[in-house]
Amino acid sequence: MSVIGAIYAYRTIFTVVGFFFTKKFTPAKNLHKYAVVISARNESAVIGNLIESINLQDYPRELVTVFVVADNCDDNTAEIARAHGAVCYERFDKDHATKGFALQFLFEQIERDYGILSFEGYFVFDADNLLKRDFISRMNDAFDSGERIITSYRNTKNLDDNLIAAGYALHWLRTARFESRGRSVLNFSTRLQGTGYLVASDLLRDGWHHTSLTEDREFSTVAAAKGVRISYQHLAEFYDEQPTNLKIVWRQRTRWAKGHLYAFTHCFRDLMHGVVHHKNILKKLICFDMNLLNTPYVMIMVPLKLCSAVLAILTATGDTAWWKLAYDIMNIIIFEHFGIIPIGLLLFITERKRIQKISFFKKILYALTFPLFSMIGDAATWVASVTHVTWQPIPHDAKVKIEELEKKI
Repeated sequence: MSVIGAIYAYRTIFTVVGFFFTKKFTPAKNLHKYAVVISARNESAVIGNLIESINLQDYPRELVTVFVVADNCDDNTAEIARAHGAVCYERFDKDHATKGFALQFLFEQIERDYGILSFEGYFVFDADNLLKRDFISRMNDAFDSGERIITSYRNTKNLDDNLIAAGYALHWLRTARFESRGRSVLNFSTRLQGTGYLVASDLLRDGWHHTSLTEDREFSTVAAAKGVRISYQHLAEFYDEQPTNLKIVWRQRTRWAKGHLYAFTHCFRDLMHGVVHHKNILKKLICFDMNLLNTPYVMIMVPLKLCSAVLAILTATGDTAWWKLAYDIMNIIIFEHFGIIPIGLLLFITERKRIQKISFFKKILYALTFPLFSMIGDAATWVASVTHVTWQPIPHDAKVKIEELEKKI
């Protein structure tokens, strides 16, 4: 176990560097032409506000075209998207129901009607997102510097709804502060997390082929294997809506877990090939790191720790041995997650100028319950490993506009 811990220890470097520094990009010399792609299923409550926030950007509107795929909708998502100025295609294929398949269809339509390379880059958003007014300008700074895949700062619309939403919010903030920032400073690669990213069009010239349950993890893995770095722009900020219902959370987390297991089993070989055959040492390390990211850590460490605890029982004497076994099992299942409580408290301090203002009492409460997020994730991984998981939509109904969110900060 100490060997495995040592293998993962290098990530502490990213955490420390990211706490103090983030990569900065000089203002762009060129204004690039972009497309925005949005996959939406029955998102009539939120799609209009997203497109409106895009239309309010301080970036020239003539250089941004919004494309929406209304995927298997039975509401008026398509009509609302068109009314707000988007080019909308409708898709009906319930046998291929993931977001990845919807994006694949959308890129096929763009290639047919416009040509993929008629735009220099593609933003990917979910229908519940909202963009700060300088989002595209900030991302353009990074793109103009030569970055080919760029992710951004993910904030939360509904942080204060309940402890479930707060757990999600802290998770995204933790990734930004303690993972993406440090990796970007060190010219390493970070990962995509569902939405809020920009991809150079030449990487999509052959279309979109990432159709698993977690197309973001699949795309990140393929990019790493090809030696393409994913960068991070800390100043580009957007919001999305977090689940508040435990049933919905379980549905989403098991899908994530199944998709991550897919990325591990299907891409391990390609990443190891990159470790061996890339000539650039940084590209080798990126492939190695992505393989560790995909590896189901809980499925390795829990059996090892249980075996260690049982072995201790077999070699121990006295009644206290059984108490030790009980403690070891509780430590594996629950106690080891408590270490992220200080991280939650620290995030409320470091990100205080960007997140929704909440009371001191709630900050303490949400930090204390933050471990539930990782505990649910561990349980979902075990369940997903032995069950069939299908893609199901996550409902969104927070009709807040970007102007309203700006007043809360």
